[in-house]
Amino acid sequence: MFAGFTGAWLGLSLLKFGNPVILDQLIEPPDGFWEWVFNSWPVGWGYWMVAGLAIAGATLIRCSVAAPRSLVILPLRATMLHFAACIVCFYVGLVALSRVEQMTWFWMLLLAGFVWMLWMGFGQHFGGLESTLQMIYQQPDWRQLSPEYLKRVASTRIFSTLVYPNALAGAILLFLPMLLGRVFRMTARLANISRGVLVGLLGYAGLACLYWSGSKSGWIILLALGLVAVVRLPLNRQVKLAIVAVALIAGLAGFLVKYSDYFRRGATSVTARFDYWRAAWQITRAHPVFGTGPGTFSIPYKQIKAPQSEMTRLVHNNFLEQASDSGVIGFLAFSSFIIGSLTFLYRKSNPDPVQFCVWLGLLGWSIQGVVEFGLYIPALAWPAFLFFGWLLGVELKSTTPG
Repeated sequence: MFAGFTGAWLGLSLLKFGNPVILDQLIEPPDGFWEWVFNSWPVGWGYWMVAGLAIAGATLIRCSVAAPRSLVILPLRATMLHFAACIVCFYVGLVALSRVEQMTWFWMLLLAGFVWMLWMGFGQHFGGLESTLQMIYQQPDWRQLSPEYLKRVASTRIFSTLVYPNALAGAILLFLPMLLGRVFRMTARLANISRGVLVGLLGYAGLACLYWSGSKSGWIILLALGLVAVVRLPLNRQVKLAIVAVALIAGLAGFLVKYSDYFRRGATSVTARFDYWRAAWQITRAHPVFGTGPGTFSIPYKQIKAPQSEMTRLVHNNFLEQASDSGVIGFLAFSSFIIGSLTFLYRKSNPDPVQFCVWLGLLGWSIQGVVEFGLYIPALAWPAFLFFGWLLGVELKSTTPG
């Protein structure tokens, strides 16, 4: 029951809590059945769900965790309510979910939420965005809507239930590897053709939505994850090298063909990110101990940004965001937790392929954090911390003498 509740909560988070927490004041509670079904929900509702998750898992919690103390203690530095929810998710995964033996309902309900998200993406690509835009233009007060929202809807890049296309790419990078691994295992009793069709359909849907999102970093990160997975396969070294070479050539060639016009136009988003990162470093130097406060990057950035630079609320880099907002200690704590956990889990990883796929998804989420702000999106941050805790708990439980 606890596993099913957790899976349902993760799936629901993908669909309803895909906006950055700093924009939560703009999210109106749904009014009417269809708004409940299709609109985002205030993140405060998610906090109550996280509290319920912690209460539900209390009966499974055991305090004797044989995890490295440095990794277990590092998340305690967070101060914001959203970060507090991330901390709860981490420890629920570490000391409660990792002790659940039957995870079928967890994966089934999480898969349902993920498939719904992909279905919404398909709908946007095949006419949904255009229909929404035409409906907006028919409203007499459409010019009062946020320019960012109008720009997002007018684009051909899909975003599904997330705040914008790169956030959708982050969700796919995080969840697709683990769900492909789980579906492959769940269909073990089926004939090879049926099994291949089901796994292939999920893979195609995820890759199609990633492609339609137009996320350039998502494409490169996915290629990197694929190469890491190939290295893990029990194949001859020469075969691995051949696969890696072909994948690199094909992947980079496709990337250059797809985005050649973008680079000819000057790669404006790349230039903007370098400006955000320069400003974050400048702010960190001015406030090295405590930073400027969680989620406050936009305040000093407005004062120091170049006149031609685009305004932003976040750094588009989870690590530099911590340096700017929380100071050097916050940066070191967050970076040490992410890098240390990934390194420890890879070195101690269980031969279970599903667990490796979970680690692969966390690697993708972490790498994207260098160019995006997934830490501030509940639909991405909450499950990431839950899976970090779950993997640590499962891996150490399997290696601890009974």
